Amino acid sequence: MNPPRSAPRRRASDSLSLPKAATGIAGLDAVTGGGLPLGRPTLVCGAAGCGKTLLAMEFLVRGASEQGEPGVFMAFEETPAELAQNVRSLGFDVERLVAQKKILIDHVEIDRSEIEETGEYDLEALFIRLGYAIDSIGAKRVVLDTLEVLFASLGNEAILRAELRRLFRWLKDRGVTAIVTAERGDKTLTRHGLEEYVSDCVILLDHRVTDQIATRRLRIVKYRGTSHGTNEFPFLIDEDGIEVLPITGARLDHAAPSERISTGVPGLDEVLGGRGVYRGATVLVSGTAGTGKSTLAAQIAEASCRRGERVLYFAFEESPDQITRNMRSVGIDLASPLRKGLLRLQAARPTLQGLEAHLTRIYREVRGFQPRLVVVDPITNLSRGGTEAAAEAMLMRAIDFLKSAQITTVMTTLTSGGGPREVSQAGISSIVDTWILLETVESGGERNRFLSVLKSRGMAHSNRVRAFELTENGIRLGDAADGKRQVRKRPANAPRSAAESSGRRPRNRERARK
Repeated sequence: MNPPRSAPRRRASDSLSLPKAATGIAGLDAVTGGGLPLGRPTLVCGAAGCGKTLLAMEFLVRGASEQGEPGVFMAFEETPAELAQNVRSLGFDVERLVAQKKILIDHVEIDRSEIEETGEYDLEALFIRLGYAIDSIGAKRVVLDTLEVLFASLGNEAILRAELRRLFRWLKDRGVTAIVTAERGDKTLTRHGLEEYVSDCVILLDHRVTDQIATRRLRIVKYRGTSHGTNEFPFLIDEDGIEVLPITGARLDHAAPSERISTGVPGLDEVLGGRGVYRGATVLVSGTAGTGKSTLAAQIAEASCRRGERVLYFAFEESPDQITRNMRSVGIDLASPLRKGLLRLQAARPTLQGLEAHLTRIYREVRGFQPRLVVVDPITNLSRGGTEAAAEAMLMRAIDFLKSAQITTVMTTLTSGGGPREVSQAGISSIVDTWILLETVESGGERNRFLSVLKSRGMAHSNRVRAFELTENGIRLGDAADGKRQVRKRPANAPRSAAESSGRRPRNRERARK
């Protein structure tokens, strides 16, 4: 006889077959690989004010309104009126869902003194009450908020462990997808240090303040029976609810279009092989202050608008009116595409909010506006909203997100004067596709601007240094500079610079006349 064949090994992809309930929370389903374990309890823990109750309530609201799954919210601290008022700022009309019998909120008041006096603790009454609430609306989802109040007066660890097991087993037997919230302990995930051992999925929320900047993070500590994201993911709470920001493009599987688009500067297109940059490429423009980084980014944006494409411009130094006025002085018209709705300018100080909030704003604006080009000017200032490492991670996520959508991106960054020119303060130069360096050189009593392309992946490009001039008709690249970086004399019919057009003369010419 042939020996019995062994069972085939389970492949990693088979874990996707684990039944899951979509939360409907933006980004969380991507992090968890599809949602929370269907028909099983999930523990959401964290310190006070990190968003546990809001996450649990959005889980119910999204399930009731989008998934057709009614839910029961059993609260041990807040009343139904308080809960409804607290989540109204997120755009959730809980009262309407309650009236439609899609959500049931039950406030259970536990008197600690009665528990201490009798010395007895039994969850049977809670099970009966919760079972009745589930049956009354046919609930598929349940929230218990929070465990600390439920077990506040129970000091016997053996009894506590037994009751916790009873609670989680009862929820599993009822087949409901449940969220149980708990406060974080000093050195443990929860104050009791026991709940994580009896739950199938554990989500840890964190709200930290670094250099006076508040950030929120989410981490999947445990998820039985399936693969999941293990990193810390930033998340945001705003008027649209909770949004988790997963790491996009980590697999580097985005498409690479072969289409080329013009920068709007004929000389620069010539430097870049005569056809401009690739569609969906990331272009980094670096240089010291006053070299014309923002002007070049605006010229590229205007060219995109002239092709009838939508452009999203994120500014972290100047207001929209200031940008349009300044660009008008060098012949770049941003007012017209603004009026036509082709250009959208979003201006904010980097310190206005944390990095995850800036990243979320980029995600949402891109999804809503559907641009073909995105400008971020400058990325250097983002480090003021967090650490340099956090800013670099945020920019990498933004670049991956934009690349996956085949959106061309132009980012400007400041380089330190006197330091190495080929060093980007933002630390992302290695992942960009095209890197343009702008610099100024003093010679003969005047400062002249120069442009060079440090790299441009996938295309032939010039290695010559070109004169970079701001004229009243936009940007003009002059003849290539020699090794000493002396610019050849400009033809008499060449466009005048913005400074000459306003009546100002170079200092050396003024001295010659005296």
